[in-house]
Amino acid sequence: MIGIAAAICTALAGYLLGSISSSIIITNLFIHKDIRAFGSGNAGATNVLRSVGKTAAALTFVFDFLKCVAAVVAGRLIFMLAGTLGGQTLFAEYGVYIAGVFCFIGHIYPLYFHFKGGKGVVTASAMILLTDWRVFLIVAGVFFILFFIWRYVSLSSVSAAVAYPIATFAITYLFDYINSPLPLHGDKPLTYIAVATIVALLMGGIVVFKHKENIARLRAGTEKKIIFSQTKR
Repeated sequence: MIGIAAAICTALAGYLLGSISSSIIITNLFIHKDIRAFGSGNAGATNVLRSVGKTAAALTFVFDFLKCVAAVVAGRLIFMLAGTLGGQTLFAEYGVYIAGVFCFIGHIYPLYFHFKGGKGVVTASAMILLTDWRVFLIVAGVFFILFFIWRYVSLSSVSAAVAYPIATFAITYLFDYINSPLPLHGDKPLTYIAVATIVALLMGGIVVFKHKENIARLRAGTEKKIIFSQTKR
């Protein structure tokens, strides 16, 4: 029961923090309008960059990243406290994953803004970094290599989302799994590998789904590139 209560509290905290849509708040502060009425209609840093400017986009990125950090820290603390109170061992990492996933969902479907938010790329990247820096390096590498070649944020985001579950399974199975085929392995049970992989598959799949219109524009050759010299200050 302690574990279930901890999971519910963690999910709720993550979702409520994720629902704080910084792009909407910051755009309103800068131009007193709703970012969802501009450009792609997406409440995310890329649309803020195109529609409002670099400063507003940078602030949006930072706050979207930090809210996931806050959620993950809260999830870890809740699970650590629950384990202490219940006299049982609860993986703090499970609290991190639960908090991160629900923060991600809150960002996409924010309670405070009629459930219409962003696509979750920045929030997801924060969670990946906080849960496994090795996976983050791989996913970030995919994103930046493709972005520097083609300058499409959408293509880079979708490709990174596809790489996320693949990298997660490979890294956790080979280096963290207690029965890994490698001589140097970790102490995690198969359950942990499964949870990490399923979470990555879920989040990666949602990011790809949220980019379905971008994918259609990429196929039609009408997707806009990011050219920083042409963006607002």
